[in-house]
Amino acid sequence: MRTRGGVLLANTLAGLGLGYTVTNIGFGDYAELNRMFTFQDLRMFLAFAGAVGIIVCAFALLRVRRTPGRIHAGVIPGAVLFGTGWAISGGCPAIPIIQVSSGYLPALVTLAGVVVGMRLCRWANGRYFQLDSGSCGV
Repeated sequence: MRTRGGVLLANTLAGLGLGYTVTNIGFGDYAELNRMFTFQDLRMFLAFAGAVGIIVCAFALLRVRRTPGRIHAGVIPGAVLFGTGWAISGGCPAIPIIQVSSGYLPALVTLAGVVVGMRLCRWANGRYFQLDSGSCGV
């Protein structure tokens, strides 16, 4: 499965599986996300915490080590912007795609905001900051 078509097929199937799972457990629902961010329902928060715990254990078992290097200067402001946008829009960049495919068309506004935000970031970085994008592709 090392061919371009094989990789595309594997990624498509994994994406469909993830979308199906996320939709069926309610994580694509704006109201569910809102309840998490306002701490009215901790179900999703605990699911995320559990996922982090599992990956920490997996990394420890596989002895995955962080490569040495400095933290990119845009990580903290980027994380704050990402989290703020997620709280306002009700989803990370993948969730609006799931919402649109489920018939929730207002998520198209979120997707447009993601595209505009990425372009603004690229423009601002080129004009004002000149931060090394590393593997982020800014």
